[in-house]
Amino acid sequence: MIFAKGMLLPDSERKDLLGNLEKEINALRMGPPLRAETVISAVDALGKRLANREFDPLLTQFLPAGVTLEELLPLLRRETLEAKLSAELGPAPFESRRFSQTAAHLFPLGTLFHIAPGNMPGLPVYTVLEGLLTGNVNLIKLPRSDKGLSLAAFQLLTEQEPRLAPYIYAFDLPSGQTEDIKALATQADGLVVWGGDAAVLAARSIAPSGCKLIEWGHRLSFAYLSGYEEKEKELSALAGHIIETGQRLCSSCQVIFLDMESREEGESFCREFLPYLEAAAAKRPSPGAGAQATLSGYTALLERIVENRAEGETLFRGKGCSVLFQPDRELELSPMEGNVLVKCLPQSELLPALRRQKGRLQTAGLICAPEKREELTALLARAGLTRITRAGTLSTSFPGEAHDGEYPLRRYVRMVDVEL
Repeated sequence: MIFAKGMLLPDSERKDLLGNLEKEINALRMGPPLRAETVISAVDALGKRLANREFDPLLTQFLPAGVTLEELLPLLRRETLEAKLSAELGPAPFESRRFSQTAAHLFPLGTLFHIAPGNMPGLPVYTVLEGLLTGNVNLIKLPRSDKGLSLAAFQLLTEQEPRLAPYIYAFDLPSGQTEDIKALATQADGLVVWGGDAAVLAARSIAPSGCKLIEWGHRLSFAYLSGYEEKEKELSALAGHIIETGQRLCSSCQVIFLDMESREEGESFCREFLPYLEAAAAKRPSPGAGAQATLSGYTALLERIVENRAEGETLFRGKGCSVLFQPDRELELSPMEGNVLVKCLPQSELLPALRRQKGRLQTAGLICAPEKREELTALLARAGLTRITRAGTLSTSFPGEAHDGEYPLRRYVRMVDVEL
């Protein structure tokens, strides 16, 4: 399916639509710009209707298991959007700033082509919302796993505010449709790609000359444990985070690093942590999730055995989860789905070890004694982390925070200087 000009269209109209796309975008951009207030008012009104349970049947149809309305509503409030705009672009960002001989104006890049990931429900809608806030026309390639959620959201948004309709074009395109994807890329002033190294490399290959490439690549996150403030509470929160996210997000804990040296201490922690992980796993809403977690753990272990990478490892199996102690000190992707890696990493070796993943670091969930928090926070920041949180909030969004160390809205605008 295709979403264009506020309507859902069949794929059979794709060729005609792509053929006329440049003409339609040029005509739109020759007119008055899209105001941020128009976007904010529409999203806030839609958020209030969602809060009043007006769209519950639709949410039941499209929202994945485990995703609640309470997680989405804070992102749809006027105060949240206004705070984001002010934090990232400054107060009154689209008003001209006058100097002695020139005036500076913020303008949208023009047209953004978003290649969205499928690891987080609602992310395709959110990336388009960022494009709308900055006044851009938005073309988006939806992920295979979207299942109609984004198309439904775009339809609701444009019904709420018809003036947004010409600024959103969404395509449920398979990655194999390279010619059509390239046709969309040729329209872009900025290509926004979310995904791993393969997705970023593919985007670079299709980005036309003069197009700004905006990469939101995959990142790695972990927990670092150096003592406790409230041991039981902190370990329970970390276990809950690991199970709830399925370790599928860039901010999910893949490895638990321990500020200790010996293997015996590391394995002792694994035995201690496993019951917390089992307790969290038992609360999964889907009965099949535990089986999927077990399968993921077994598959990862077999792969390591086949590749001769399992020497020196100790696996602690739980019901629907596992903890794998590894003797190395590398940050890497876990088997996911509740199967977490544990490694010893003394504070004195923390920075050199993490720098081996420079450019891929995101969130550290810090568990430590209160008197060590400031020192360890500064060390993690120097190592390249862009978010430092408590144990259970690695994937929690906070008002005003950056994304991977940058403010997205700043990347979607350009400054125009005009001589007075």
